[in-house]
Amino acid sequence: MLLLSPSLLSADLGMLSEETLRLQSAGIPWVHWDVMDGRYVPNITLGAGVIRSVRERAQEIFFDVHLMIEEPERHVDSFIEAGANLIVIHPESTRHPHRCVEHIRSANILSGISLNPHQDPRMIEYLLPYVDVILIMGVNPGFSGQRFIESTIAKVEQLSQLITASCCEVRIEVDGGVNIDNIPQLYTAGAEIFVSGSSFFNGTEKTVEAYRKRYQEFEAGCVMQK
Repeated sequence: MLLLSPSLLSADLGMLSEETLRLQSAGIPWVHWDVMDGRYVPNITLGAGVIRSVRERAQEIFFDVHLMIEEPERHVDSFIEAGANLIVIHPESTRHPHRCVEHIRSANILSGISLNPHQDPRMIEYLLPYVDVILIMGVNPGFSGQRFIESTIAKVEQLSQLITASCCEVRIEVDGGVNIDNIPQLYTAGAEIFVSGSSFFNGTEKTVEAYRKRYQEFEAGCVMQK
């Protein structure tokens, strides 16, 4: 199943609740939250308090929360309480990634691990039974609007083979440089969830109908090109 997860980092940050409500009303099932701490990556974005305030208004849409932060184990509980449905961490950002993803799962939400462009999928092979999603970065984390790294496609295929061999039920997500042109190749390689930021929000219209039409066109175009 192909699933798009629009990244709110590219939405109107001064209108996050309104933007999320429009996406929810348009029938878009997921939204992606990029959380950056200025340590793991250069930029600082938003925290659990912002996500909690938006969740109070938008209660139906799935919150896909990507923690680009150091020592995520110190903060995952606040994001769980804020209303996250999936929390993805970077394994090198914590001394005990297994403990962290197990703790996330213990809260009855989905857990995930993210891999940066230089990292080999085999490094997280032993974590596959404990996660629901592996997020492959198609760019170096920390900035939106970067050019997609083409070797990501081969990495998705390699990870897909590892997952099949492990007999684990893990979905592959791709974040960074994702657009209507490269999704067909990524989908064929084994990815199912696609985070789209600037490519999705590049239109000038910010209405429910505009978002619904953009989502449908994006999804239809991707399937047609597959």
